Amino acid sequence: QIQLVESGGGLVQAGDSLRLSCQFSRGTFSINAMGWFRQAPGKERDFVASITWNGESTDYADSVKGRFTISRDNAKKTVSLQMNSLKPEDSAVYYCSAAPVFGPTRWINDYKSWGQGTRVTVSS
Repeated sequence: QIQLVESGGGLVQAGDSLRLSCQFSRGTFSINAMGWFRQAPGKERDFVASITWNGESTDYADSVKGRFTISRDNAKKTVSLQMNSLKPEDSAVYYCSAAPVFGPTRWINDYKSWGQGTRVTVSS
């Protein structure tokens, strides 16, 4: 069963940058599209970004487009989310996820494996 472990969350100020990482194990990384979702308290889990299995195409939520960048390293089995110009509304628990499709995909039902999440808090 695929295992995903996120890291890199923390407390930052508005305008700062943060880089999240996700380590993939116990599966074939290169055949999965990868995604990042986030969930704020009392809200649904929302799509943030996705990347194809070969890293050639990406998709972003409108709210993060131009500020966040998703990337992957198939040799290291990692996917990262570089977050720049952070805003208080970016505060949430961020989840790494894997979808057994080519991707990119923002449809949550495509994602079959999830990490435990890492918290990002952006103060104003």
